Amino acid sequence: MITAIREVRRAKGLTLEDVALRCDPPTTAQTVGRLETGTRTVSVGWLNRIAAALEVDAADLVRLPDRPEIPVAALLDASGAQAPRRPSNVVPPRAEPGMTAVTVTGGIGDYRAGDEIWCAMLAPEAFARALNRDVLVPRPAGRFLFGRLIGREEGKLHLLPLGAGTRQQVVANPPWIAYAVRLVRGL
Repeated sequence: MITAIREVRRAKGLTLEDVALRCDPPTTAQTVGRLETGTRTVSVGWLNRIAAALEVDAADLVRLPDRPEIPVAALLDASGAQAPRRPSNVVPPRAEPGMTAVTVTGGIGDYRAGDEIWCAMLAPEAFARALNRDVLVPRPAGRFLFGRLIGREEGKLHLLPLGAGTRQQVVANPPWIAYAVRLVRGL
């Protein structure tokens, strides 16, 4: 089986030791290295352990012939664009279970018309994971509020809507929220 363990690990900026320690139960960097290079067979069990350590789906670590990959031509930072030291690829985004989307029809804040904001849904007990992130919050009568989650206390969420001069809004006890995880923007 051809895996993308090394590419995903490097994209997340982790060392072999980091991944080994994140495994449950922990393993050695040497074992992770052997799984990456194919000198050790990657079983389904190992694939699931490594995927959990990298915080991705096991399917993200398997290269499938019909799954397109896009070669990385350059790395961009404040000093400009440079050629990568090693060949690497990116995989186009794919939807995860429990996601919803916001389509931007008119520019507001950092978003432009035509943007798609992919959001992961959260139940009330997990709202803290979305602090300081842009979130979609359902309101009564089929309305929604989209803005930055800046605080929460006793079932109330404090949001700062997008755009200049907006005032903080408070929403009490929403049944769910969805926080922005990916921006898809056509150029």
